[in-house]
Amino acid sequence: MGVLSNRISVEDLRSGDHVYSWRIAYTYSHHGIYVGDNKVIHFTRGKAESENNALLDLLLISSGYSKTTKACEACRHQQGMDGVICCCLDCFLDGGALYRFEYGVNPGFFLAKARGGTCTLAESDPPETVLHRATYLLQNGFGCYNVFKNNCEDFAVYCKTGLLVLDGLNVGSQAASILAAVAAVFSSPLRFLTTSIPGITAVAGGVYCFSRLAADIGNRKDAVKVPVESLTARLGVNDLPIMSSISAEPVLQVQM
Repeated sequence: MGVLSNRISVEDLRSGDHVYSWRIAYTYSHHGIYVGDNKVIHFTRGKAESENNALLDLLLISSGYSKTTKACEACRHQQGMDGVICCCLDCFLDGGALYRFEYGVNPGFFLAKARGGTCTLAESDPPETVLHRATYLLQNGFGCYNVFKNNCEDFAVYCKTGLLVLDGLNVGSQAASILAAVAAVFSSPLRFLTTSIPGITAVAGGVYCFSRLAADIGNRKDAVKVPVESLTARLGVNDLPIMSSISAEPVLQVQM
């Protein structure tokens, strides 16, 4: 792995890895936790909710199964299901290549990754802790899918780090990239500082990069460590987890 690509081979996989695969010409990626024995636990919207959000599905695909790929016999019963599910690696990849999400990267490396959804400043917990969270959520759920604050990437990052943002403003790094791009285009005071094309490009690029960095879970002061046992059912798509008896530990911030 490196700055240019996080692609790996199946032989390099280890239990507890956060894996992902790009969808629809690299417009979005689907994330999950590899749990060994050729299985991946991941969080998906499922067929019913996808049908209600057909326009959104043209841009963001979260399902582990495409409409053109035939699921294997072992995973067929999960096709169209929503929530946290477990399937084989082939069905998770859905014909795409295998990539591994990177943890504990430095800010320079993070900014060098132009695309969101590939790495984070946050450190990963040990594999056994990651597997415990993933299997617990497979049995108990991870709430309702929300593209901007409760998606497949948020699920995988939580399994790896135990970090959550409890103020209702959590944004996954892929969504953060989209919002950062919008901010780069409409960064009102800054866009008037220069009229040259290189100057405008530099301003937009700076806003984009540092908006992504500020939104990263490993760099947020409001991110706290939450035990998976403290997660209970969620009320709806706009609700964060309801916590009971949380012993939240502040997260050490990376010094810039």
